Amino acid sequence: MNQSQLIDEIEKPMMKDIPAFKVGDTISVHYRIIEGEKERSQVFTGTVIARKGKGTSETISIYRVAYGSAMERVIPLHSPKVAKIEVMKRGKVRKGKLFYLRGIFGKKAKIQEKILSVDKAAAVASAVKEEKVEQAPPAEKKAEKPVSEKKKEAKKPDSEKKEEDSPKEE
Repeated sequence: MNQSQLIDEIEKPMMKDIPAFKVGDTISVHYRIIEGEKERSQVFTGTVIARKGKGTSETISIYRVAYGSAMERVIPLHSPKVAKIEVMKRGKVRKGKLFYLRGIFGKKAKIQEKILSVDKAAAVASAVKEEKVEQAPPAEKKAEKPVSEKKKEAKKPDSEKKEEDSPKEE
């Protein structure tokens, strides 16, 4: 076993399961912030302009423009302070590093969104649905009328609705 294999074995338990994303994608990073005894989560959403390193030392540079000022943040991917990473949209770029975005604002800084093929889009949508189903607890539903009955009620004149609602005397 050589040195690089040994390092990979040691780092393996420290690695987080992160979603697949590339340079040019817009992502949201939920970052844990500890202030005294309190802990809160802050979301930083921006475009990935660089990805460096490998293993536990891998970092990403995220760039965003908000309220007229530009911000760039370098975040270690496998840090215990990173709670969650979500991919918001995929970007269509032809470079490995997007440092040219740093001084640009407005339409010039816009990155074209990558349109996925039908098969890939369906696979992504099903994965997102499964993830939402796992996260959401089962909710109790009230007994509701089927949609077809609601449509029929909406089409009936008011006089017929009143007759149905009032108890009939026989």
